[in-house]
Order: sequence, then C-alpha cells, then structure tokens
Amino acid sequence: MTPVDRDILERLQNKRNRELQLTPSMIAENVDWGHQAVREHVLTLHEQGLIEHADEDRGVYRLSERGRKWLEGELPTEELED
Repeated sequence: MTPVDRDILERLQNKRNRELQLTPSMIAENVDWGHQAVREHVLTLHEQGLIEHADEDRGVYRLSERGRKWLEGELPTEELED
C-alpha cells in the first residue's frame, strides 16, 4: 500500500460524510496525485478487492467492504500482498 492508495481509499470513504462513487478522473481532481497515477492505482485497488465498480459501464468505483475494513485497521496490509 502506498500513499496514493491510501488517498484514493480515503477520498472514496469521504469520512464523516456519505461515501462517494467516482471515476479515476474525478478522484484525481480531488487528491494530490496525477490522473495517470490514480488510474494505475485504481486498477490495483480493484484487483485487491479494496474498491469495486459502482457502475462498470461508466468506470465509476466505490469503496468495498474489504476497503472499509483496511481503512479501519481490521484488515492487515500483509493480507493484501499475496
């Protein structure tokens, strides 16, 4: 897990507000990372099951239950790196 990964997950979590459903471009507009970096990390996070499609046809993602558990410290990072 990298700072980019954490920032993407936290943006989707939108702590203290309703969770967000965003495209990689929308995420990039709201974090301090470039569009290409966000796009690459979104693919990895999706493969790891930390985010899921909210609308696959439009490329919209949302936080998955596994992603919520990781952010809350209930899922060790070591379990993601299999």
